[in-house]
Amino acid sequence: MTRDVLFRLHIAILAGGWSDERNISMESGQHCLEALTEAGFKDLTLFNVADPDFVDRFSAGHFDFAFITMHGRYGEDGCIQGFLETIHIPYTFSGVLASALGNDKVAAKVMYRNAGIPVPRGETVDISAADDSETIDRLIEELSFPIFVKPSANGSSYGVTRVNKHEELPLAIKKAAAEGDRVLVEQCIEGTEITVPVIGTEDPQVLPIVEVVFDNADYYDVSVKSEPASLHHIIPARLTDEETRLASDYAIKAHKALGCRGTSRSDFIVTKEGIPYILETNMIPGMTKRSLLPDSAERAGIPFSELCTRFVEWGLKESVHEK
Repeated sequence: MTRDVLFRLHIAILAGGWSDERNISMESGQHCLEALTEAGFKDLTLFNVADPDFVDRFSAGHFDFAFITMHGRYGEDGCIQGFLETIHIPYTFSGVLASALGNDKVAAKVMYRNAGIPVPRGETVDISAADDSETIDRLIEELSFPIFVKPSANGSSYGVTRVNKHEELPLAIKKAAAEGDRVLVEQCIEGTEITVPVIGTEDPQVLPIVEVVFDNADYYDVSVKSEPASLHHIIPARLTDEETRLASDYAIKAHKALGCRGTSRSDFIVTKEGIPYILETNMIPGMTKRSLLPDSAERAGIPFSELCTRFVEWGLKESVHEK
């Protein structure tokens, strides 16, 4: 398909939703709308999928393609993808299975291990562990402080706690469990925090690695992520050549192991020994003006308008392959 034809497609941008990340998702959707307009697309509609009339308006629109900018539950977990598959509308980014795997930190860790990617030690528990003193004592003995407690399936650091004291662990488990049934209790890996964006499907490409800095926070939490990129992004990351090679290799392996399409963004901690430990893979990375993926792409010489156009092209290509 030529770009002249591509630019005439009737495209729905699906954003918002019901997750904790719905506001960030709407920002991503607006930024992508602006980028696609700049690229030359003529017929774009931005939806908040949580609007009561969304299904009726979407069904009446006879759209050719869906550009997904939803984050977290219902957006990155395979739900919206399954909806689009059912009504035979091609869409951006990963399919149902890959989205479900990548969104579930426990399932994703299994895939990482199988691919030979270093992962932090940890254990999956449910809310009952918060009231089980033996489990609490055992987790502390096995993992040592500090410990990270996080929901199995949520993003943007919602429900995440860095635990430094015995009495904090039960509360952290209850907080994480409020975001979902399963809770991941993990050792804290100390080192340099980086994120590695990957684009493409058949021949994925690593974009410049971003080092994430946050002087006044315990970790890269929601408040830090809402601040300007210039305060927290160092591109390229301050890594050795070998650390860069390993992180890039592991990000590609994660992308392939999960079955990602179009893009992914894997977060790592690089220890002082030079080992990148993977934390998670974002299936639909943030695409606001301060987000990591657009910032990295710009440093690679890829304007965000061009990147969004490629996402549409790749999504259409994948839909053709599946028929």
